[in-house]
Amino acid sequence: MNNGIGKGKTRVDHKNVADQLQAAYANGLDLRRLVAITGEDALTENDKLYLKFADEFEKHFINQGNEDRGIDDSLSIGWALLSTLPKSELTRLSRDHIDKYYGSTMDDFWGAAKQSL
Repeated sequence: MNNGIGKGKTRVDHKNVADQLQAAYANGLDLRRLVAITGEDALTENDKLYLKFADEFEKHFINQGNEDRGIDDSLSIGWALLSTLPKSELTRLSRDHIDKYYGSTMDDFWGAAKQSL
């Protein structure tokens, strides 16, 4: 799977973004199971962010429907989702990439997509 990504094939941050998205989503899924047992009151503020991340990841990234989305659009959505988590949680991303892409929002992405139509 990793043979088709990276420098010279896709954007240089592709693999790290994919790894970070997968880790954050897995954490959110684990927290869903915990909430089913203990309730949401037992969660920390960071836990609640991961729980919301998992919901938004499914809504905007996984469930793309019939949308024909390119890799740059997918990476932009990924960064918008990751930007809902504290920078300190983004341990699979380089500081340079965080400085360049962190802080983008879904509104930024959708606004750019509408302008390109």
